[in-house]
Amino acid sequence: MRLFRNRADAGVQLSARLEKYRNDDNAIVLALPRGGVPVAYEIATRLGLPLDVFTVRKLGVPGHEELAMGAVASGGAYVVDARLLELAQVTPEEFRTALARERAELRRRETAYRGGRAEPELRGKTVLLVDDGLATGASAQAALAVLRERGPSKIVVAVPVASPDSVLALTQSADEIATVYQPWPFHSVGSYYENFDQVEDATVLRLLSQAERRGPKWTVA
Repeated sequence: MRLFRNRADAGVQLSARLEKYRNDDNAIVLALPRGGVPVAYEIATRLGLPLDVFTVRKLGVPGHEELAMGAVASGGAYVVDARLLELAQVTPEEFRTALARERAELRRRETAYRGGRAEPELRGKTVLLVDDGLATGASAQAALAVLRERGPSKIVVAVPVASPDSVLALTQSADEIATVYQPWPFHSVGSYYENFDQVEDATVLRLLSQAERRGPKWTVA
């Protein structure tokens, strides 16, 4: 079942669920790169909000990297699925290796995407945390753990499609969760998109640049 043509279409549909934040001077859209950026760009553009990125990397089980045993976020905080670690018999050394690798990639992406720009001030803000979908929710959990330390007044996790289990898991850490669809049974996030090609760094940089040039008050009705 295909629900979205592509990530941009998903962002358009999701923005309709976030209308109450239109032109909110206290709100900011933070995208989880890379896949969340095209979704977040449409939301920020249509609602007249500033756009930035918040980098998170999934920690994949060795040999089965599509399975998330945890995730690490900007600032170094990480979350772990202890049950999966035990089931997959991941050794401490394997975990440390995966964590070091993903932290290095996270630093690379932060340098590439942000350049010399300072991180946005989040204290007292409403943060719309956007990704292209939630399967396990591990990446969002890691992001939330770090974001809370930066003092926002509210964090809204906004995704086009999510597994009901991931939404349930996030209800204790997010102030609000906005979705378009929560299919059951849930398949992979990509199965709900007609086009789910990998988002390249160049696309992330282009969309961030366009959002910065247009400014937060450039909106689409």
